[in-house]
Amino acid sequence: MSHMPDRAEAWAVLTRYNKEEFHLRHALTEESVMRWFATELGYEAEADFWALAGLLHDLDFERWPGEHCRRTEALMRELDWEERLIHAAVSHGYGIVTDVRPEHEMEKVLFATDELTGLIGAVAIVRPSRSVMDLELKSVKKKFKSESFAAGCSRSVIERGAAMLGWELDFLIERTILALRAGEAEINEFFSAPAP
Repeated sequence: MSHMPDRAEAWAVLTRYNKEEFHLRHALTEESVMRWFATELGYEAEADFWALAGLLHDLDFERWPGEHCRRTEALMRELDWEERLIHAAVSHGYGIVTDVRPEHEMEKVLFATDELTGLIGAVAIVRPSRSVMDLELKSVKKKFKSESFAAGCSRSVIERGAAMLGWELDFLIERTILALRAGEAEINEFFSAPAP
């Protein structure tokens, strides 16, 4: 019978297939951002589920980038995880690597923030503070318009995500900066702590 993994099971599976700090940091960032948005948008009771979807959305990307989302779906089915988690993880690749459409507001937030957290993180890292704590919308907007900056972060996907949610792009960016601020210290601490 299918089940929803708890955080410990999800982390164990994630780290079985993901070893590089870049991918683990992105997973933890998206987990934190999704938890923040769940609370902000009135889904507090579902915050653990939103966070799990964020943590696991790129489960397959480090090892099987050419099979992105498809391999995640297969792995999750083998583990007999709940269909709504599978749908959430796979739908973040809509129009890129899959035709599974984001339907729930949570899936739309995941789709919209996945590329955006990468872009905002890239803007933050070139600042003297190397932090989102003092990062403002105008700095992100300036880099957003510069196609050569963080070229791997798709502007069109971010714009499509904002449109799916019915939000202005500025609103999406501002909220995502706030979401990133909420988790930055804890994530940095995780990566600076000595390995057990």
